[in-house]
Formats: sequence, C-alpha cells, structure tokens
Amino acid sequence: MAPEKPPCLPFLMLPLLTLLLQQADPRSFVVDRERGLFLLDGTPFRYVSGSLHYFRVPRILWADRLFKMRLSGLNAIQLYVPWNFHEPEPGVYNFNGSRDLFTFLNEAAIANLLVILRPGPYICAEWEMGGLPSWLLRNPKINLRTSDPDFLAAVDSWFKVLLPKIYPFLYHNGGNIISIQVENEYGSYWACDFNYMRHLAGLFRSLLGDKILLFTTDGPDGLKCGTLKGLFATIDFGPGLLNKGLQWSLGKGCLFCTVHLLPLLPAADNMTRIFALLQKYEPHGPLVNSEYYTGWLDYWGQNHSTRSIEPIAKGLENMLKLGASVNMYMFHGGTNFGYWNGADEKGRFLPITTSYDYDAPISEAGDTTSKLFALRNVIGKFQEVPLGPLPPPSHKMMLGPLTMHLDGDLLGFLDFLCPQGPIHSVMPLTFEAVKQDHGYMLYRTYLSYSIFEPTPLWVPNNGVHDRAYVMMDGVFQGVLERNTDNKLYLMGKVGTKLDILLENMGRLSFGSNHSDFKGLLEPPILGQTILTQWMIFPLKVDHFVKWWYTFKLPKRPQPKDPSGPTFYSTMFPILGSAGDTFLYLPGWTKGQVWINGFNLGRYWTKLGPQHTLYVPRPLLLPRGAVNTITLLELENVPLQPQIQFLDRPILNSTVHRTLSLSPDVQNDSELMELSGH
Repeated sequence: MAPEKPPCLPFLMLPLLTLLLQQADPRSFVVDRERGLFLLDGTPFRYVSGSLHYFRVPRILWADRLFKMRLSGLNAIQLYVPWNFHEPEPGVYNFNGSRDLFTFLNEAAIANLLVILRPGPYICAEWEMGGLPSWLLRNPKINLRTSDPDFLAAVDSWFKVLLPKIYPFLYHNGGNIISIQVENEYGSYWACDFNYMRHLAGLFRSLLGDKILLFTTDGPDGLKCGTLKGLFATIDFGPGLLNKGLQWSLGKGCLFCTVHLLPLLPAADNMTRIFALLQKYEPHGPLVNSEYYTGWLDYWGQNHSTRSIEPIAKGLENMLKLGASVNMYMFHGGTNFGYWNGADEKGRFLPITTSYDYDAPISEAGDTTSKLFALRNVIGKFQEVPLGPLPPPSHKMMLGPLTMHLDGDLLGFLDFLCPQGPIHSVMPLTFEAVKQDHGYMLYRTYLSYSIFEPTPLWVPNNGVHDRAYVMMDGVFQGVLERNTDNKLYLMGKVGTKLDILLENMGRLSFGSNHSDFKGLLEPPILGQTILTQWMIFPLKVDHFVKWWYTFKLPKRPQPKDPSGPTFYSTMFPILGSAGDTFLYLPGWTKGQVWINGFNLGRYWTKLGPQHTLYVPRPLLLPRGAVNTITLLELENVPLQPQIQFLDRPILNSTVHRTLSLSPDVQNDSELMELSGH
C-alpha cells in the first residue's frame, strides 16, 4: 500500500495560528480590580489627560492645539460632545465644518492621543443650556435630565444617531476612544433619578456593546446620586478644594483607603480624604480625578479668574504619586463664539464671558504658558514626555484705531431682520414658543392711552430673561434686567410705539439648572396697566449681517444722536503680515461683533472683566482683500466710535461690579466649590 500522503503545511499551521490568535491580547482598555489598575492591551496604564473642546476652537487650529498638548506630556484628551451643537432642530443633524467631531478624533489619533469622550446628554461645560438643545423647551412641561418620557424620547433619538457614528472609533475597534462618560456630574442635580441613569447606561450598552469602559464623574458631594452599579465611578476636584479644611467622614468599608492611601500622605491631607470618598463607591478600581482644575471660568461683572501655578503643579504631583489617572480641566479653554456661552445661577443670574481662556496651560490664542511648562516638568517625573521644543507663540497683529461708521438703528432694518413679519399675540411669548433659539427678539405694542407724568414700566416675577432694551417711538429709554427690581419711568401719548428688544444672554448650564426660558416671561406693566396686544419679531441678526454686506442693502435714515440698538461697520485691509489679534472696543457699552460675517461673540466693555475679543488669524482675509467688521451696539456709543486690534488680550478690567453673588458666596475659592462642569 502506498504510504499516506502527509498533510500540507498550511493545514498543519491552521490550528497553531488559531491558538496564537486566541492567546494574543486584542486591543483593550479595562479595569483590573484585583490590582486597582487600568490595563491598556493587558499592560498597566495610567492616563494623564487634558480637556479641549473642539467646539470652542476653529477647525483649522485643531491640529495645532492637539500637537501642543501631546508635546506637553499628555497621553490622552478629554472632550465633551454638545448635543445642541449637532442637532439644531429635531431630526436635523450637523457634523460638518467646525462640527465635524470625527475629523477631530482623527486629528487626535494623528497626535498620538487617546480620547476620553463625554457625550452627555448634559455636559455643563459652561456651554449654552449645558449642551441640551433649547428646542426641548418648546414643551414647557418637560423635565430635563429625568426619566420623563418626552425627554428620554429625545435623548434616545439623538444617541441612536451619535453613538453608532462613534462605534468605529472605540479603542477595541481600532480607534482611540478608551472610555465614555454617562451623563455629567449627575449627583449635583436635584432629581437624583436612578431610573434615568439606568436608562442611559442600558442605551449606551445596547449601542456600543460591552467592551467599552463606561464611567461617571461627580464632585465629592455628588457621588451618592451620580454613581450607578455597573459604571466605573470617578471624582473631580481642584487645588482649591485641597487647601480647605474638610470634615468628611470616610465611613466604613474603605480598607483600600486606610491601608494604601493614608500612609502616603499626612493623615489630614485633603486629597487622601477626597479619594477615600471615591473608594467608598469604587473600592477596587484605580483612582481617577476626571476634572483637576487648572484655572476657572469668568462671569461678566466679576474679576478674571487666575490660579497660581505652584499649588496646581504640587497637587498634580501628589496625585501621580498615588498612581491616580488625572484629567486637567481645562488644558486649552478656547472661546464661546456666537451665542454659545452658558450661565450659572448662584443667588442671581451669572452669564459667562465670551472668552473661555480659563487661565489654562495653553492660552485662548493657543500659546504655551509658564503653567504648561510647570505641569510638563511634573509629568516628566512619571512618564516619558515627547522630545522637542514646543512651538513659540503665534504672530500677533496690531491695527488701528479704526473709525466705525453708523449704518442705522436696529428698528430701521426690521423688514430685513424679520422678513416673515411679526407674530401677533395678546400676551408676550417666549423665545421657545416662537422657535427662536438664540440672540434677540423684539416685542412691540402701542400705548392705548396718554401718560403725562413719569410712569413706571416694570415686569413682575423676574419676568425679563435676560436683558430688555426699551424704546419709545425709536428713542432709547433704558434697560430692564433679570434679577433686578429696576423700573423705567416713561411718558407718551396714545398711539406711542413701545419697543422692547430682548437679549438671550445664554441659558443656564449649571446652578439650579432648571428650564431657562427666554424673553418676556410675564407681560410688562405700565403704571397699573398690564400691556397687551403684542407684535413679536424673532430677529435673524446673523443672516442680516451677511445679507447686508453681500447685497449692499440701502442704508436707513440715521439718527442724529444714536443710542440704543444700532449697527456700525467698517472695512479695512491688512497691509502687512496677518496674525492672531484681539479686538479692543474702548468706550463701547455692550453688544455683538461679527468679522467677515462670522459671529465673534458678545462684548460688554462697560462691565468687564473681558475688554478684548480673540480674533483667530484664519478669520481674517489675507493681504490684498478687504475685511469687514460689524457691531450691534445695544446701548450707548462712545463720542469717538473707534476700535483697535491689539497684540495681547485684556481679560481683567472689571469696571462696574453690578453683578454679585449671594451673600454666602464671597470669594474665588468658594466659587470653585460651587460651580461644576
């Protein structure tokens, strides 16, 4: 009998290859609870991360900011996804241009940075309505961030679009997303709705699978309501909290805290106590501070926030000695362009400035700071920092002064600002009721009788949200504000036209975080008469600014002494080398700025602290082209209506401290405890 033919080599190799593939570690990022570590591809791993918000940085500058973060020694970045930035109307989605999250993720991968993603649905971030879309409030009875069926239906619809797009970017699928946060500091919210959190956790699992690490983040006082079984728990705190005397009890069941943490630092050290609180809810996992604050946000009317380098660097070093993973919030802050700033409510309404510089290690203009180098030196003690120098500061440009030219008052352009015409209503309607998400809305009525003596105009029950600019027959009378009891005293004949321009200053992103409706929430009262029969004009100011300069619309008749809401503009070339710059508006009061049709944001020179607005170089047209700048000044114009472009920012020039905190909040360190992200 012929000898049996030996099997071919590939056939013999197949079982061996199968065995090797089974034994080979796939890409993974997991928690090793036995050793209290993260494992990246089976190897112990600790991330040192920084926060960067793609929605606060022009797309063309993403790569620059990410490259600088990597050179700083970071191996990961943390970022939010603002729902309202991507779904402006129900069922309408936008991931183009500056909203292209997926290009940003690819840019992070090119910079060799892992990603910690925080898609909400609520994100805070000092962003308009904490990232929730304002169209949710078209249902005035909706309960945000709860298991309200209407809210859950909207959340489900959004995540069924977003999360499948995220799925290919998960680390185990070959991407760079190592973990995803569920909700955001939910323990600080009044609802404490565990059914809501369970629903979110189930939704994330059903759309993303079981391999991705899901986690929560809360402050020390929010762990009870913010954590959920099955989700990895993390904590957040900054150096301000470390320097305060704490009275927290560690409780029972925290053997890891007693055995491993307390011997490493003095018994009274607050970092030990804070992490001990975390270990009560996450007793066997690695320590994580998801928001270690490098600076702080600014409110209009308060001083610019700064944080000393030494305690921030020392706190980071102490956490890294403990083996903790850390994310620094913020590492680069950016800018609240347009109408995207949020607001807090701490005894009163506190809108957040256009600048989100945050006193971060990388400045608003993308420049490295001494804080960055101090943190880089600390990081270098614990892990390898990429070789090579960090780039020098970008070229800065000075220009001006430039004289602004009067285009006309806002009322004269009403046909262009609201081409569809007004909405008629007996009582005033809110922004949400007429589907006006941001910006401005005009309310108009006519006096039904003559008033010959100064008569108070006021809005009861704090019904102005947020600022009202009052005009009679086109003449500016003054301002009514949220959280104030001020009144304006008016006179006029029967038939006098009363116009009230309402400004939405940004919806609450933290604080009480209730539904923050905008506009006239109550009908104004003149003397003893409730004013009715309103014409309501939702204004499309951004569209108008583009039309005006595209089609050269005819100018309106110009008032002799302009005051109240008025448009100004000028055009200018750049003769030399263009660069980043800072728009300075000396003597102007309050308003909005556009450069080449781009909404740069709000200015409030009279109040401060921010006196300049960052103008990234890519917004300016190069040499040989003509640039256009447009202002909507809402109150009063300086005698010399001029502007300048400076080569450095002015962020700390508070002139009038008319905004104040409640009596129990008096200083920056306390402010740091009470706000959140």
